Amino acid sequence: MTANRVLAAAKRLFARLSMLFTVTCLILLFTPVAGWYARLLAGPWNDPDGDILIVLTSDEQPDGIIGLASYGRAVYAVRAWREGHFRAVVVCGGNTKGGHASLAAVMGQFLVAYGIPKEKVFLEERSTTTRENAFFTKALIASWPGKRVLLTSDFHMFRAYRTFEAVGLEVSPRPFPDVLKHQTSRVYRLSDSWGLLLETAKIGYYWERGWIHLP
Repeated sequence: MTANRVLAAAKRLFARLSMLFTVTCLILLFTPVAGWYARLLAGPWNDPDGDILIVLTSDEQPDGIIGLASYGRAVYAVRAWREGHFRAVVVCGGNTKGGHASLAAVMGQFLVAYGIPKEKVFLEERSTTTRENAFFTKALIASWPGKRVLLTSDFHMFRAYRTFEAVGLEVSPRPFPDVLKHQTSRVYRLSDSWGLLLETAKIGYYWERGWIHLP
């Protein structure tokens, strides 16, 4: 009898969790929740100009070709260069697999191919995390004069900006529409929501470790 009650309770719990999961998916699919949250994480959206543009890489492809997330950041870095008055671009990211070039080197090649002078592109190739992006970039450009502008995805800016500030490198945030550009199509809403959930977990982890300070 006890075993039957346990089994019945387990079935009820499974049914409730399944219903909760289904309702959550429907909300995410048919409402702009993901876009609203990404906009919140992006912060100010004023496309600041400056002297040094810092661009953070993201994913890596196994064949050493620029990944989709890094591609978006590279495109907006080129646009920022063309629209502004930057004197240098610092590309951050050192993840490598299979002997391929670093993420920074791959994105750097893209930037040069689209018109940014090679001598103006500087690579930070040691970092594997956002925190290391901040530490190693500070070591590279601490003595460089001028205003620093940080470019990364909308959903990543909240953590990235605060990480750079926490290591003592003052930057002006320049997010670009990554998750936001998908929100007109329901095809991407669930996957984007999962990405936002992971980013929220990372924000919590960085805060718990004292690597960022929340408002």
